[in-house]
Amino acid sequence: MLAINWKGYRFGAWIGQTLLAIATISALLQGNWSNAIVLALFLVAAIAFMVKDDRLPTLFDLLFALAAVLNAGGWVWNWFDTIGPYDEIVHGFTIFALTLALSFVVYRPLMPVFRHHTLLYLVTIASFGVAIGGLWEICEWSAGKILSTQVIISLDDTAIDLIMDTIGSVLAALLSLWVLPIWTDAHDEGKGSVDSLHCWR
Repeated sequence: MLAINWKGYRFGAWIGQTLLAIATISALLQGNWSNAIVLALFLVAAIAFMVKDDRLPTLFDLLFALAAVLNAGGWVWNWFDTIGPYDEIVHGFTIFALTLALSFVVYRPLMPVFRHHTLLYLVTIASFGVAIGGLWEICEWSAGKILSTQVIISLDDTAIDLIMDTIGSVLAALLSLWVLPIWTDAHDEGKGSVDSLHCWR
């Protein structure tokens, strides 16, 4: 279980939360309330994932925290516009991390069943991630209308974001598939359940 549930991952995730809190405060000091609100939501979500014992592998906590910190750098210090393909890379990585974290929460009761249906699992998780990416784009479009700021630059920008979302979703599905048997075995052994479905209720 060292590979997915190492204590060092949790420690790194807490460092990430600290950096995210600093970025949130920086956004507030800059008077950028919209960025501060988004960062605060990331912070609350990340902490919620981490304090739920036995809910996610600690590796997923770290990846989610890293995604939040990378977004914080883009919003607070304008790295999205000043560092090459930073926006596209972070977009894909964020959907990758979100898909990993949320899919394990949403589909938790079905994990033992999915273990025996590899293709179904891959398609389900990847599709879930693509859907998150689509909702993300809708939120960006809505923010641009409500806040009267240019969040979406062009149709090409949206298409590239969706491509990166899809790549991130597929990678998340593959990593999740690797974690699945390790995670379900650990829960079966730890709870001593004959029926593996019971240990996810």
